Amino acid sequence: MEVNILMVVITLAVAAGAYFAGSRFSKKDADSIVRQAEELATKVIEDARREADTITKEAELKSKDAAIAAKEEQEREVKEKRKDLQNLEKRLQLKEENLDKKVALFDQKELDVLTKEQAISTKDQLLAQREEELKKAVDVQKAKLEQISGMSAAEAKKELMNAMESEAKHDAAKLIKTIEEEARETADKKAKEIMALAIQRYAGEYVAERTVSVVPLPSDEMKGRIIGREGRNIRALEAATGIDLIIDDTPEAVILSGFNPVRREVARLSLEKLIADGRIHPGRIEEVVAKASEEVELSIKEAGEQAAFDLGVHGIHPEVLKLIGRLKYRTSYTQNVYQHSLEVAFLCGIMAAELGVNVKQAKRAGLLHDLGKAVDHEVEGSHAVIGAELARKYGESPKIVHAIMAHHEDEKPTTVLAVLVQAADALSGARPGARREMMETYVKRLEDLERIATSFPGVSSSFAIQAGREIRVMVSSEQVTDEQSLVMARDIAKKIEAEMTYPGQIKVNVIRETRAVEYAR
Repeated sequence: MEVNILMVVITLAVAAGAYFAGSRFSKKDADSIVRQAEELATKVIEDARREADTITKEAELKSKDAAIAAKEEQEREVKEKRKDLQNLEKRLQLKEENLDKKVALFDQKELDVLTKEQAISTKDQLLAQREEELKKAVDVQKAKLEQISGMSAAEAKKELMNAMESEAKHDAAKLIKTIEEEARETADKKAKEIMALAIQRYAGEYVAERTVSVVPLPSDEMKGRIIGREGRNIRALEAATGIDLIIDDTPEAVILSGFNPVRREVARLSLEKLIADGRIHPGRIEEVVAKASEEVELSIKEAGEQAAFDLGVHGIHPEVLKLIGRLKYRTSYTQNVYQHSLEVAFLCGIMAAELGVNVKQAKRAGLLHDLGKAVDHEVEGSHAVIGAELARKYGESPKIVHAIMAHHEDEKPTTVLAVLVQAADALSGARPGARREMMETYVKRLEDLERIATSFPGVSSSFAIQAGREIRVMVSSEQVTDEQSLVMARDIAKKIEAEMTYPGQIKVNVIRETRAVEYAR
């Protein structure tokens, strides 16, 4: 179409050119050319119109085809969505049906629950009625019983409980008495024989020591020399030994006071050497104290080795032997702990031999049982616990460590060896003259013993005898039976153990007697 239009335009241009040229073309030729151009133009226009109609129709057909395709695509999508909606509708319908079924089932269960609740409510009402009837019947019976017995329900209940308690105590006392009698038949005699034999076979010295040492002086003039110019000598001596020197009006004597017995012994030896030498000044004091310390250390070592040799106990660690030797300067209730340890060791060995227990092991445990007292002024805690830790540290066997730990119930004794050490320790400390106490403490202990005994019902009087090693309790025969007196003795002993501290053991003797008095006229 574009080519035809171009030809028309050219033809018209040529015709115009010819028309204006005039000189070369005639009018007729020009008209012919114009006419041809017009025909060509008309033809071109018609061709263009027909071509335009064709293009239009093709465009219309294409648009119709596109519309038809879009419509088909839309219809296909609509069909798919409709299908999805139908499937969804079916699923919803199924869920709705299931939900309807569940609702129906729930309604049925709810109806069943309501029915059961009504039945339970009815039963509760019947039960309440019956309980009320039973309560009324019980009240009636109780009133009749109270009327017949002449006692209220509370009084009858109390009377019954008292009777049952009394009967139970009576049965318990009889059982305890039976068991103890059976045990005593086989054990008491043998135990007494072993302990008596041990005491007879060992006789230890009675040693009384104090917490201060007294150094005699040749004359009172020596006090001034010990003090020195402006007190320099006494200060030097106290600084070197760690012991207080008390110089008072006591004639021809100086008192050494200190809690550490080893340092006190060093001070005593040093002062004696200085007095004998006569040269007393700070330089000499330090020299003499150093020599005295060496002598005491040597004496301690020798004492530990001598104790092990005397007992036939070998293989003890050198540090443990030194600690045993330190006990030579330690006292407990004025009893020398070194002598006490030897005594306990011998007693343990004797009793172990009678019982068929390892004698050397028993002696070893007895010797080491108070090991903690060598350092208890330097370390906090019970001397039994300290001694057990020291024994464990220096390689002693678990049996020995347990015997040391348990000899004052810091640990429950679980071996024969531990019980032997307990018994020997009690024997050594409890024998007359072994230990002394301050008068105030002694009197207070006796008062506490009598107070504890008289705190029990039925006790008419109590007397602490044998220096507080026995408490004699007199009970009323009308208030306390023979079986109850047995239980009372045990209860008094337990209360004494819980509330008091004392050396050895205390015998509780409960006495019940019935006196019949009549006059002949």
